[in-house]
Amino acid sequence: MIINKKELPACPVETTLLLISNKWKILIIRDLSNGTKRFGELKKSINNISQKVLTSNLREMEENGLLTRKIYPEVPPRVEYTLTEIGESLNPILEEMDKWGTGYKEKIQSGI
Repeated sequence: MIINKKELPACPVETTLLLISNKWKILIIRDLSNGTKRFGELKKSINNISQKVLTSNLREMEENGLLTRKIYPEVPPRVEYTLTEIGESLNPILEEMDKWGTGYKEKIQSGI
């Protein structure tokens, strides 16, 4: 979903959820947090995502200011994606999700 400034919800948590509303966007941010990636690298890294879904999510994220797309005039064209400063500011959220997920898995595996 491309978010218009006029359509931003009053609740900041809801705004954040709108921007990272699905697992694909979270995984794209995860991969780009390590630096610039090409489309093929993202597709390979994110299991079970179709080209169409990846393209759609990347476009939405670009429109919402979370990443930039750079196209190189080559044959075949080379396209690279990089998180913007706003996109990078989501990294602490992903780090906390990683910590929580690790702890959860450990508790479940040990029988809580």
